[in-house]
Amino acid sequence: MKKNKKGLTLVFTGDGKGKTTAALGLALRSTGRGMKVQIYQFIKSPQRSYGEQIAFKKLGVEIVQLGIGFTWTKTPEEHREALKKAWPIARDAVMSGEYDVVILDELNNALAIDKFPIDDVLPKEEVLDMIRNKPEHVHLVITGRSALPEIRELADLVSVIEPEKHYYEDGVDAVKGIEF
Repeated sequence: MKKNKKGLTLVFTGDGKGKTTAALGLALRSTGRGMKVQIYQFIKSPQRSYGEQIAFKKLGVEIVQLGIGFTWTKTPEEHREALKKAWPIARDAVMSGEYDVVILDELNNALAIDKFPIDDVLPKEEVLDMIRNKPEHVHLVITGRSALPEIRELADLVSVIEPEKHYYEDGVDAVKGIEF
């Protein structure tokens, strides 16, 4: 197989706004090229509606919210249970080879949780094994702050998005159509 036919692992990380947006732009481009795309969101809850989910549904791309919301909105045990269910679903989708592009949105955030034990429900070594052993044609996109050094090392591309200025600093709340 030619080198440019290999499935890539791309990581969008950093403290700036735009990591998910970059991944969704890539999903839009891939969909336009006839590729089969699947998106999993590790923190966002299916109890809410998100603009990207509405738009991609019109394009025939499923976005699955596997989380239960921000870590401060539910108990640690609720988050642990959600991540315990989420990980096998996402891992199995990547490993199935059914998709050309799989986006694991906010996986980095989930792996970086330190308010409760995470490794027994979202094992870092399993994540690394998935990256190393994913089907050769699958492009894997991982987003979220605090990408682990081991994930950065395995990635073919790491883009770090850092803030220079943000309207939150001026007291502007999350904006419909921009953040959600």
